Amino acid sequence: MAAPQKPKPKSVAAIITAYEEGLHADVMIGKILEGWKQDGGSGPALKLSSMYVEQFTDKDLARGMSKKYGVPIFKTIEEALTVGGDHIPVDGVISIGEHGTYPYNDKGQHLYPRRRFFEEITDAFKKYDRVVPVFNDKHLGPAWSDAKWMYDRARDMKVPFMAGSSLAVTYRKPEIDVPMGCEIESAVAVGYSGLDIYGIHALEGYQCLVERRQNAERGVEWVQCLEGSAVWRAVDDGLVDKDALDAAMAVVPPSGGADIREDEQAALFLFKYRDGLIGALLMLPTVGTGTAVGLKLKGQQQAIATWFEERPTPRHPHFAYLLKGIERMMHTGQPSYPVERTLLTAGILDRSLTSRFEDHKKLLTPELAIQYNPVDYPHAPNPDLESDPRRG
Repeated sequence: MAAPQKPKPKSVAAIITAYEEGLHADVMIGKILEGWKQDGGSGPALKLSSMYVEQFTDKDLARGMSKKYGVPIFKTIEEALTVGGDHIPVDGVISIGEHGTYPYNDKGQHLYPRRRFFEEITDAFKKYDRVVPVFNDKHLGPAWSDAKWMYDRARDMKVPFMAGSSLAVTYRKPEIDVPMGCEIESAVAVGYSGLDIYGIHALEGYQCLVERRQNAERGVEWVQCLEGSAVWRAVDDGLVDKDALDAAMAVVPPSGGADIREDEQAALFLFKYRDGLIGALLMLPTVGTGTAVGLKLKGQQQAIATWFEERPTPRHPHFAYLLKGIERMMHTGQPSYPVERTLLTAGILDRSLTSRFEDHKKLLTPELAIQYNPVDYPHAPNPDLESDPRRG
């Protein structure tokens, strides 16, 4: 039987804040231009037709890649979508509002222009009367009002829309079985680095597992952020399942012997799902070494756990798997996984940082009654799009 032919590439426009080696634009757009491993080998069935780059840094790669591959850079988002013409010829848009010089607010949120990018993209859709799929890198927003606005506009305009972190689709060590429809008694995530920049990665990894529980997903009832002694009191009092926490810590890379209670910047995001499950994410900015989730499933005596790998070579392969999901959406016109997952994680993160800013008070979150059914995703696979980036 002859191997299936690679499908004709779909054309995409890239809307980018900044493009340097190792930044998200490089490890995503670079794979379209130079292959999965960015070494000239095979890559996704996508073709880069245009770019909009907002900030050109001293280490900029965009101009060199533009010249090398004949991809024009335009001065506006509208021009990038129309490739300088009078209609939208591209089949999709990849919006990377991450990295670059942008302000922070009082809650510590890095105010990347994701809403503005999406607003200009969808304004162009309206002007030229054509809608194509859009992928938004990382979380929506980052402020909740912006996240909800983006989601609502996508629904109103029927834009096939995806967003999220590469960690939800990266390698997992060890592989664990979380059956669809299972009963999860407790689940604890651990994360590292900054609360905003890496909190979303940990929440995305967490949510892509707990959404598999029975009758999920219906959203979150309340959110609270704890710091200082209140973090360890919640652990010692059993509000955070210690078995699940220990299981998660056991699978992350070694921390050089540092005790997690030595992390003076530790923060605990607590949130109660509408079905009663207590969500818990322990962020360890100074002693944490990775992102992991520990779970206790009903009927199992011991907690199970997995680490969401972020291997840097060859060229951050977890972004290759993120790009696989994007590739599929551009070809099928259907999201590969639910954008509601990222809307929910964006809301949990925003409300956690708000709780921290407002003296750690518990916040009721009726706005996070977000429902979706993960059984609906992914859509039926296209065998022509099933190439493994590791073999690129």
